[in-house]
Amino acid sequence: MNNIFIIGIFLAFFLQFLLFSKKKKTLSDKILGVWMFVLGIHLFGYYIYNLGYWEKYPHLIGVTHPIPLLYGPLLYLYVVFSLRRDQRFHLKDCAHFIPAAVTWLGMIPFFLYSVEKKIAVNHELINDYHTFMMISLLTFVISGITYPILAYRLIGRFEKLIHENFSFDEKINLHWLRYCIWGLALVFATVAIFSVIQSVFGVQLSFNPDYIYYSEIILFVFFLGYFGIRHEGIFSETKEPSSQIAESETASRQSGEYKKSGLKADEADLLHQRLNQLMVSKKPYLEPKLTLNGLAGELDISVNHLSQLINQYQGKNFYDFINEYRVEEFKARVLSPKNQHLSILAIALDSGFNSKSSFNLVFKKHTGMTPSRFMAEKH
Repeated sequence: MNNIFIIGIFLAFFLQFLLFSKKKKTLSDKILGVWMFVLGIHLFGYYIYNLGYWEKYPHLIGVTHPIPLLYGPLLYLYVVFSLRRDQRFHLKDCAHFIPAAVTWLGMIPFFLYSVEKKIAVNHELINDYHTFMMISLLTFVISGITYPILAYRLIGRFEKLIHENFSFDEKINLHWLRYCIWGLALVFATVAIFSVIQSVFGVQLSFNPDYIYYSEIILFVFFLGYFGIRHEGIFSETKEPSSQIAESETASRQSGEYKKSGLKADEADLLHQRLNQLMVSKKPYLEPKLTLNGLAGELDISVNHLSQLINQYQGKNFYDFINEYRVEEFKARVLSPKNQHLSILAIALDSGFNSKSSFNLVFKKHTGMTPSRFMAEKH
């Protein structure tokens, strides 16, 4: 087990070094680097405890106790700055670290104890810090539940904005961030379950549950480091999409379901007709990276008005609206005799899709069948 701890510690510090050595590092990269450092310190603290160094050097006891309270805020801020266009760390962001800071401050009297008293508290021979430890445990659990939920909701909100602004999502897939949330939630859930079993029900386990917690943390380091290193900024190719999302979000807040958009019913009808005519005549959906902003420019209307037209008249978001046209374009092209020499993928790409995986998912969503089944039924 000690070898596994050594590997985990080395990997955490090595990944931290790689992240801070990154040439075009973002604020989210820096937060992940700090997180890796914290994980390394936490793993190292338990490793030397497991080797019995806390008995030799009692002043180390409790130093790493508040560290789990840093995981939730670091996860949340990592997700925030992976999605946020504004890459500046604000003073209000520091508020997430108050529980950890308060916990360290609450332990100052313990740090000032004599060596003998520290050891007695650590071995539960005296219960000076029993209430404090119970409150800490409860705070850990609350943090472990709250922050993954907040981060998950943030991703859901952002994905909604993506589908309102983009006709593609290959470069802005957020599944890996969800996996990070699930991974941290699993660690906290494991800690909570075993803590309740031991502290509340008084069950004496025949094994050391710490090994389970820290094994999960080590696996989490592997996963988080792998995806964090290879992840590039969601809007690394261009700054335009992030500004579009910011504009769309601001417009949505201001309009409140378009009540204040200023677009009258008769004007909306005319614009909707123009939109339909444009989709048929110019086929803008054949552009794989078509955006709401780009289509609004072709119609010479505001992004907010175009979003209103698509939502109210089509009953769907921009992503589904455009991809429905692409599916119909594919169906028409694939059945045309002049395209019989082309592969399904080639026709899909010519119809405006960005990739095979995206095409398969969208086609099945809109038709209820796979492309291969569609082809089999038509022949």
